[in-house]
Amino acid sequence: MYKKNKMGNKLHILLVEDDRIERLKFLKVVNKSAVESQVFEVENGEEAMEYLLQSSKLPSIVVLDLNMPKMNGIEFLSKLKKHEKLKYLPAIVLTTSSNQKDLLECYKIGIAGYVLKPLRYDQYEIRVRTLINYWNTNELVL
Repeated sequence: MYKKNKMGNKLHILLVEDDRIERLKFLKVVNKSAVESQVFEVENGEEAMEYLLQSSKLPSIVVLDLNMPKMNGIEFLSKLKKHEKLKYLPAIVLTTSSNQKDLLECYKIGIAGYVLKPLRYDQYEIRVRTLINYWNTNELVL
């Protein structure tokens, strides 16, 4: 899960995903990446908020699905962006939902990106690797 990056810093990722297979796919791509990273996994928005509020170190980015039990992705994003300490965390939606209403609502809330999960694994791998590489080179608020 840890690889050396050019900047000498780890990319800390909070993955908010209820589907175990999807979490494993994401971890597989991250592990194959040349970016040094650490992934923290939670299964829904409630667990994500709890993790963020109790963590001594915030993640670099939050990657989340929209369709989750207890607190879905849009509900989580709304809480995240209203919280004084957490509102600047980059949140990237990684979802199967191509619903334009979801897309618009997420951007209104203030997400940093919206990535559709393709059906083919090779395409999924390209998209997640691109996402990781981008956020590894982007200047982040620490």
